[in-house]
Amino acid sequence: MPRTALRICPLCEATCGLTLTIDDGRVTGARGDRDDVFSKGFVCPKGAAFGAVDSDPDRLRTPLVRVDGELREATWAEAFDAVAAGIRPVVERHGPHAVGLVLGNPNVHTVAGALYPPVLVAGLGTRSLFTASTVDQMPKHVSSGLLFGDANAIPVPDLDRTDHLLLIGANPLESNGSLCTAPDFPGRLKALKARGGTLTVIDPRRTRTARLADRHLAVRPGTDALLLAAMAHTLLDEGLVDLGERAPHIQGLDELTPALRDFTPEAVSGACDVDAETLRILARELAAAPTAAVYGRIGSCTVPHGTLASWLVDVLNILTGNLDRPGGALFPQAATDKTPRPAGPGRGFALGRWHSRVSRHPEAKGELPLSALAEEIDTPTDEGEPVRALIAVAANPVLSAPDGDRLDRALGSLDFMVSVDPYLNETSRHADVVLPPPPPAQSPHHDFAFNTLAVRNQVRYTRPAVPLEPGRMAETEILARLVLAATGMHGADPEAVDAMVIDQTLAKAVREPHSPVHGRDPKDLASLLTGENGPERRLDMMLRLGPYGDGFGADPDGLTLDRLLAHPHGIDLGPLRPRLPQPLKTRSGKVELLPDPIAADLPRLRAALEDRPAGLVLVGRRHLRSNNSWMHNVPALTGGSNRCTLHLHPEDAERLGVRDGQPVRIKGAGGEVTAPAEVTDGVRPGVVSLPHGWGHDRPGTRTRHAAADPGANVNQLLDGSLLDPLSGNAVLNGVPVEVAPLAAAVTKTFGALT
Repeated sequence: MPRTALRICPLCEATCGLTLTIDDGRVTGARGDRDDVFSKGFVCPKGAAFGAVDSDPDRLRTPLVRVDGELREATWAEAFDAVAAGIRPVVERHGPHAVGLVLGNPNVHTVAGALYPPVLVAGLGTRSLFTASTVDQMPKHVSSGLLFGDANAIPVPDLDRTDHLLLIGANPLESNGSLCTAPDFPGRLKALKARGGTLTVIDPRRTRTARLADRHLAVRPGTDALLLAAMAHTLLDEGLVDLGERAPHIQGLDELTPALRDFTPEAVSGACDVDAETLRILARELAAAPTAAVYGRIGSCTVPHGTLASWLVDVLNILTGNLDRPGGALFPQAATDKTPRPAGPGRGFALGRWHSRVSRHPEAKGELPLSALAEEIDTPTDEGEPVRALIAVAANPVLSAPDGDRLDRALGSLDFMVSVDPYLNETSRHADVVLPPPPPAQSPHHDFAFNTLAVRNQVRYTRPAVPLEPGRMAETEILARLVLAATGMHGADPEAVDAMVIDQTLAKAVREPHSPVHGRDPKDLASLLTGENGPERRLDMMLRLGPYGDGFGADPDGLTLDRLLAHPHGIDLGPLRPRLPQPLKTRSGKVELLPDPIAADLPRLRAALEDRPAGLVLVGRRHLRSNNSWMHNVPALTGGSNRCTLHLHPEDAERLGVRDGQPVRIKGAGGEVTAPAEVTDGVRPGVVSLPHGWGHDRPGTRTRHAAADPGANVNQLLDGSLLDPLSGNAVLNGVPVEVAPLAAAVTKTFGALT
């Protein structure tokens, strides 16, 4: 008989609750959980296709180990023996930094990906850490670190209470939201308009989100920081600044006016291709709204001034008195956050504590730019050893990072590589060991990362909906054993990893005067933890020590794992609340409005006032039924509008002699690709758009559906040299490209694509 089980969807940042139908151990259906405290029944096409994602026949079922140059099925014991034999000699011979670690986007969607990579980094002692953050969101982390002293203190728009929402570089009707966790983002925007609010979208494309807006400005790509600076200048120049109740917690306003003096609407207008009066109106409307929030996302991060744009988003929220107030932009409070400490000065946030070996890129948040991974492998220098071994966890940088061809070659030169991945894809095909995690239905779920970005405070946890199949290993155990094998403890009980973390965390907690367990015995506290395994005990510990926790018995009404399990649809913890100054960890204990690294980067932005692209520039785009390169092997999530085509404006198509559906060659600094043209006025003239995550045409992979319609790898158009200098984030948008129709003979070859 079919049964149902609850599961939080791990396929995007919306974190919707699902009700799964399970028949004979297999997920046969998925619908929205109407009783979920956060998503209330909403589901998108990805969530509805959960069963197809879960049962993809190309998912690996057993480990693979390279023998005589070929990957062959192996036992788990053989696989971890090979990991230990491959990683430890590199560490002992060349030092810990010769082992690189690459973490992909799916890590933030799993319990295992949240709990174990930090332990792996610490155990290895490597500084060669690369993640998807530096092709996506690192500018926001850096700007938050500089403003608030904590790179993870990211204010989110209070979508359900704001009167005026300005989105820049964001398309949540396709992405479902990012760095702003909000199930049914489309419904929340429609509710904003229904209650008389205003939605403004700034984007070079007329996206689905833009079509919903009251005003859409098709800004020139890459000029986001200039536009926002002009708005801030207007607020300062016209006396529209009102810091509100947060004024005592903010410093640097007097320095901000001269710093932004040159960014008048007239000075900025030509570069942005937005008239000066419109820029003034945007600022005035923001200041006049009863409540307002500015929200910037990937389009404003993956540009040459991504950190400045991210900083200016919060500057506008601050200057209009909308930071940390209902209806504005507030700091969420997740149930697994650390115990709130008393407000006061902190250690602050530092950039460039070390640098990459070849191009000397500064670290940010402990990470080096993913764009630099290839050169860190293939380029010898006098500055230490190249990366000789690589651990990739849920990462496919051959497709997600610039110049995948170079990285593809570099991976082939490694002494050793291990990949934790359910697929043999463009990156994992290079590995000496592939460790496949089970399908998501066979894993637990709690959103450690996304609850820190949620538009409403809540907490949910679901245990595996389906038992592990014979021969499978839980992802938590895979990563725990990987920690042991890579750090010289191969063969130890994987539970020892969780026990070590629990012991260290509790030992620190009892020493902190503000902790609810100050002065107590860590062993006694550990004995109180519940859960079926180490990961659940760690979750129980974090809940108990967190801002809503029971403090190990100090608050009988506080959160514990047992209480959470008793509420299978989650526990609502209420709307976002003002929290300043508690989240601030700057050295001053205040919001530092004009940090030194930001001030030092403003001359580079001034120089951009004179920039005018001579030809076409490229931007990316999102598809609702896709998430980076994850899901192109699932037939239910491909086809239709989810196709790898080049969008270009009719004026540009006519000038170039390109017909709709005709294959075209797109050439950039990193190489060239071909794709069918899709002529549309959804992009502004001078702009072309190619989606991210495609290019599944390399040999040696086992993703049959994706390979049948591989698409083009947009990141191959980039050579990796363009980075935002403060954050190390790759510049993916606003880059110059050349477009030309293919010859008639080639057109015939590509006819099926049209």
